[in-house]
Amino acid sequence: MLFSYTTIIIITTCIVSFISFNNDSLKNDLLFSPYDYFNNKKWWILLTHGFIHADFLHLFFNMYVLYIFGPSLESYFLSSSEIGWIYYISFYLLGIIFATLPSIFKHKNNPNYSSLGASGAVSAIVFAYIVIYPLRELGLILIPGLFLPGFIFGILYLFAEHYLSKKQYSNIAHDAHISGSIFGIIFINAYDYNNLLLFFQKIIYYFQNF
Repeated sequence: MLFSYTTIIIITTCIVSFISFNNDSLKNDLLFSPYDYFNNKKWWILLTHGFIHADFLHLFFNMYVLYIFGPSLESYFLSSSEIGWIYYISFYLLGIIFATLPSIFKHKNNPNYSSLGASGAVSAIVFAYIVIYPLRELGLILIPGLFLPGFIFGILYLFAEHYLSKKQYSNIAHDAHISGSIFGIIFINAYDYNNLLLFFQKIIYYFQNF
C-alpha cells in the first residue's frame, strides 16, 4: 500500500528535519527546552521537537525503525476501529509529548538543556508492537545475526537504557526512550485490555514450549 499514515509521518518528519538542518533559527524554535517551556511559555515545543533531528544519521535511524514497526501497528488500529487512523496518529503524537516528561521535571531550571528527535514516539511504537507480538523476533543492528523474542528484547532494551541514562555517556536522551516505551505499553493496553491478557498467554506458551 503506497498510501499510509506511517508514510505521511515519515515524509513530514523528513521535510521538516531537512529544512532545519540548514536553518538554525527554525531548529531553535522547534527543539524542546524545558526551561523555555516553563519560562517563555513555548508550549508547542512539546510536540514540534519530534519532527526535527540533529543530523541525517539521527533522522535515518528513527525513520527506519518507524518504517519497520509502524505499518504493523497502523494496520492493527485500522482493523480494530473505524477511526483507527485517529487512534494511530494520536498515539504517535502523544508519544512525542509523553517522552518529554522526565526532562520537564529534571531540567526545567536548566536553560542549557534541550532535546530533539522522534525517538520517544518511535520507542512507543516499538513497545506497543512488542505487547501485541511478543514472540516475534527482533534483531540488534549492532550485533548482526542475533535475534530475540520481542519481550526479551524489550526487557534488555529498558535495562540498557536505564544503565546508559545513569552513566550519561552521551547527549542522547535515554530517559525519553524509556518514557516513550512505557507510554507505548500503557496506551496499547488501555486501548484494549485484551492485549495484556494475550501478551501473558503468549509468554506462558513460549516458556512451556521452550
